[in-house]
Amino acid sequence: MTDQTIETTNVEERPTKAAMIKGFCGRCPNCGEGKLLHSYLKVNDECSNCGQELFHHRADDGPAYLTILLVGHLLAPALHVSYVHWRPEPMTMFLIFAIGCTALSLFLLPRLKGAVVAYQWARRMHGFGQPK
Repeated sequence: MTDQTIETTNVEERPTKAAMIKGFCGRCPNCGEGKLLHSYLKVNDECSNCGQELFHHRADDGPAYLTILLVGHLLAPALHVSYVHWRPEPMTMFLIFAIGCTALSLFLLPRLKGAVVAYQWARRMHGFGQPK
């Protein structure tokens, strides 16, 4: 078994919170200027502004899981409150919450993917910490 630890004594700290905010906004976690995504969910291979390599990411199902978690935790209490206070017709309630769930999911998914990629960049995961 070989030791594959990365030497971190001479490596500068990458601020995680700032990187995740930049990623949530769809910007490069390094410079905050270049675009992170070039279509709805495709991550650019590198930043057009600073040249930071972004193809190392392994977002996979993380953003989808976080989207489902957030949408469920936001809309489930709203569903309960609307049913208890107003008792709308079932079809009306279904339409309102189906549209709300779809819209919120489509809004959050690319933003959470950007945040996950930025988190991996800040923590030097999956090859983000390797020198060129």
